[in-house]
Amino acid sequence: MPENYNGNFENSSQERLLFIVDLSNSMNESLENSTKFKLMTQTMKRILPQINPDTWVGLRIYGHRMGFTPIEACRASSLISPISQNNSANIENALMQRKPRGMTPITYSLKQAIKYDFMGFKGKKHIILMTDGGENCDESPCKFVMNLIKIRRDVQIDVIAFNINDSDDLAQLECTALVTSGKFYNAQTAAQLYNGFNDSIGGVKNVEARIVLPQVNK
Repeated sequence: MPENYNGNFENSSQERLLFIVDLSNSMNESLENSTKFKLMTQTMKRILPQINPDTWVGLRIYGHRMGFTPIEACRASSLISPISQNNSANIENALMQRKPRGMTPITYSLKQAIKYDFMGFKGKKHIILMTDGGENCDESPCKFVMNLIKIRRDVQIDVIAFNINDSDDLAQLECTALVTSGKFYNAQTAAQLYNGFNDSIGGVKNVEARIVLPQVNK
């Protein structure tokens, strides 16, 4: 079972949203007088309050531990905030307690998410994957989703590539998004990172209700 699994098997067809974010060691690199990790957490602090409390949302992270062997490092993927309603504050608190350390097991994280994190849920499963690098655990997220869509069409993966310049890595990540009918964002700056997250959550944002009073003719 996934780490912190809460045993909540819900059969509603409402869309489920899962953030999968990169805590590999490269997130400690400097960018815009800060680090990529700090820019990402600051962005998440702005994004999470915009999500409608009724939305089922969770958080999985990867790369947050090294492991004694490469195999262990490539299994460093944990669901640290299971998918539930009114969960934005829990996601933020869980994320702030972690630090970037290890590898980039993207494919393993997607496999775990689809197999376990959405367990018992029907309907659309929406993943927002944010990474600052390509897969480095001898797997291919592109090949994985190409095989996945042969048997499942209920998973959409939006990918936010953050400050990545390697063309092969970008191609793999773009394939991961487009094959699942998701969106791909090449975010080179913190502002573009925010725009990618903001666009991806567009369907589950809070909607402000405005009361329009009738005009009184004088």
